Amino acid sequence: MLKMFSTQLTGVFKKLMDEESFSFEDSARLLAQAAIGDGTIYIHGTGEMKGILAEAFDGPEIFPHAKPYDTASGSPALTIEDRVLIFTRYANDPEALSLAKTLREQHIPTAAVSSIIADDEQSLEKVTDVHVDLRLKKGLLPDETGGRYGYPSLMAALFAYYGIKFTLEEILQEYEEE
Repeated sequence: MLKMFSTQLTGVFKKLMDEESFSFEDSARLLAQAAIGDGTIYIHGTGEMKGILAEAFDGPEIFPHAKPYDTASGSPALTIEDRVLIFTRYANDPEALSLAKTLREQHIPTAAVSSIIADDEQSLEKVTDVHVDLRLKKGLLPDETGGRYGYPSLMAALFAYYGIKFTLEEILQEYEEE
């Protein structure tokens, strides 16, 4: 089963690389505006996507120019120079949508990473400036009853996180060399 899961997961990563590379770049460019200017990049995760925050702030390679956006301890006071990166399992997540709408009202540019599961007006790709679609609609492995299991949302989001992070670091390095 693990070999099948590994094969399917490799396919997810390849699909993200092939179909979301422009969104990685657009997200990185949006975030670079804060890093190069006087702003801060804020990262927010809902549910299991809070694991992204652990990687971004406690991992061996800290996300540049970033702070966690923690709604539990009170939302930070943002300025127009700041940028926000939101991670959530699905694009119609109520908490993430509420945050994205609030940021849009405040004119704070925002990128989001999630799976689009339905064509819905209430969806992150409609209310954020840039959206990376994780393209995970169901688990990767079939079970004996015709269902699916093995839904690697955090693993796919970490792949997208690194796609954005590496591109941002390249942009910042080019800027510093000029």
